[in-house]
Amino acid sequence: MLGCLWGGSGISLRLVLLSAFRLCPSTKPGDVPAPLRGVPGGAGGAGGSRPRGAGANTKPDGTFQVTMLPGDGVGPELMHAVKEVFKAASVPVVFDEHHLSEVQNMASEEKLDEVVDSMKESKVALIGKIHTPMEYKGELASYDMRLRRKLDLFANVVHVKSLPGYKTRHNNLDLVIIREQTEGEYSSLEHESAKGVIECLKIITRAKSQRIAKFAFDFATKKGRSKVTAVHKANIMKLGDGLFLQCCEEVAELYPKIKFDTMIIDNCCMQLVQNPYQFDVLVMPNLYGNIIDNLAAGLVGGAGVVPGESYSAEYAVFEMGARHPFAQAVGRNIANPTAMLLSAANMLRHLNLEFHSNLIADAVKKVIKVGKVRTRDLGGYCTTSDFVKSVIDNLHPHYGA
Repeated sequence: MLGCLWGGSGISLRLVLLSAFRLCPSTKPGDVPAPLRGVPGGAGGAGGSRPRGAGANTKPDGTFQVTMLPGDGVGPELMHAVKEVFKAASVPVVFDEHHLSEVQNMASEEKLDEVVDSMKESKVALIGKIHTPMEYKGELASYDMRLRRKLDLFANVVHVKSLPGYKTRHNNLDLVIIREQTEGEYSSLEHESAKGVIECLKIITRAKSQRIAKFAFDFATKKGRSKVTAVHKANIMKLGDGLFLQCCEEVAELYPKIKFDTMIIDNCCMQLVQNPYQFDVLVMPNLYGNIIDNLAAGLVGGAGVVPGESYSAEYAVFEMGARHPFAQAVGRNIANPTAMLLSAANMLRHLNLEFHSNLIADAVKKVIKVGKVRTRDLGGYCTTSDFVKSVIDNLHPHYGA
């Protein structure tokens, strides 16, 4: 274990590095080791969960069971939109719904365990934003973070893509942001070492850095992407981000057909605004990814239009790419359901329900492209209900739209 300490302005930051594993020299490009079987389209990943009789993630009647967490803010309203569209499209999915909320006093270890048990059966979840209160009440780790750690959802994937018909400053964007989300600055290791001095621990490990780097390169390979950019701050955090960058460089050597470059996080933010077309797949530690996800979402229309997903070796969770509870919109019927509907469509593709996935995604994109029905965040005046009705109207008539 290595440690270094910076002091200043009454705050110190201790950087702890755990380096226990080295890159396996026998790993070859295209191999999917056990921790990486959650890669979308990979072994056991998107498209990897299939009906296998009455067990696993299917019901005896052939439908799929999916764990649902409506979350906070407009989450329940967005989940209602998903249910309406699924019903109209005759999607063979049954939701096992659970409520986990710190702000609504519906969070406990018992409820968290119930969600985990549901996930162990379904392997797949659709979730809304589980809001994390800013107030410290004795627990540093939020229930959202604890859930992701219990399921080892190490890879968060956000596909930032322009929607045809909705013009922004940069059109025809198509880039993917991949972040490690089980360590880094979000380690929940903070303490007051002396009065007025707070130490926050940032954890970077070789094993998890290699794992997310492999995930990113496997993703690029399977999706026909040409370049991976590692985003870091190794010029300042020489040991922590230095280790992350080193792992990315080592993994990159195993994928000679994929271009690889690196970029410092602050420059990356500027480049995304000035020239986002230079990026293809970006991989980065936890905090940077959280920031870049939201920045990039703003390039194509905001949090309401970008889907996201998180993977472990066993589980897949589908959610909005930019996590925002939209508390100010609760009960007003104005939230944009696009991101949640596209996330739900991606979930169906993961379940090998390609027809239903395309059916819903195409209907959503058609509504936006036509431009007659748009929510306020996209410059329109329509309600959530108006948008959902328009999506249903654009479903294939065979499915009762």
